[in-house]
Amino acid sequence: MKRISLLGPGTFTEESAHYFLGEESFEYVNYKLIPDVFQSTVDGTTDFSVIPIENTFEGSVNLHVDTLVHELDLPIQAEWVFPISISLLRLADGTASSGTSEDCKQIRKIYSHGVTLAQCQKFLREYLPHVELEAVGSNGEAARLVKELGDPAIAALAPATAGALYGLMTVVSGIQDHQDNFTRFVLIGPEKLKTERPADGCKTTILITLPEDYPGALHQVLSAFAWRRINLSKIESRPTKKKLGTYFFYIDIQASMDSVLLPAALQEIEAIGCQVRLLGCYPTYAYVPQTK
Repeated sequence: MKRISLLGPGTFTEESAHYFLGEESFEYVNYKLIPDVFQSTVDGTTDFSVIPIENTFEGSVNLHVDTLVHELDLPIQAEWVFPISISLLRLADGTASSGTSEDCKQIRKIYSHGVTLAQCQKFLREYLPHVELEAVGSNGEAARLVKELGDPAIAALAPATAGALYGLMTVVSGIQDHQDNFTRFVLIGPEKLKTERPADGCKTTILITLPEDYPGALHQVLSAFAWRRINLSKIESRPTKKKLGTYFFYIDIQASMDSVLLPAALQEIEAIGCQVRLLGCYPTYAYVPQTK
């Protein structure tokens, strides 16, 4: 059975991986820190890693993108999108009635991942302006701390599944600032993913470095895709970290390397002196809400 490393337990990463890949099809290995997730696949302890790479409202997770670009040589093997619904969790003390404003008044400290705290600013300002906020390595770690500390005045912002895992009460659910909140996850590893789940599409991710002495190179790069009617779903510049003012262009393409047009476009781009690095050609999976 293939082993998959991820940030967990009790995280959105874990919840999304179980939803798209199945709980029984793979062995999941939990780590507290993202660098350890990456490293486990680099050294062969696990076969794949699951990494959150982009959020609807926070944009790219730059640290994770830069790790893929600068530190690893592991291709992207799959991508999926998962909804993020954040709950306020605390210990049940026998007096609380879930969802009341009185519950919030009793809370004096909240643990959560830094990105999750940023996604709940409206709720925190309106209902919990008095609390101390502390960022931890993962939302699952936040829920575990609430359980371990045993203080009803301490809460966590985390998935409802983390509350179920650690026996916490949901005070309020869906407290993220924007309800249409999704995170894009990628699976990285040295081999193709084998799964029975049918893909919803295919995507190719590349990294392009422009020649320094070629004015208008970016325009010509984009033209190579445009006249072939190849759709780019994302283009983002990231610093090369070699010289101030020099950048890579991280590009997601809604096409497969098995097509005729995309390899031809990349050959045209290389012909003008650009460096092209393939980060992965992989299946994509869309979230479909389960109907009751």
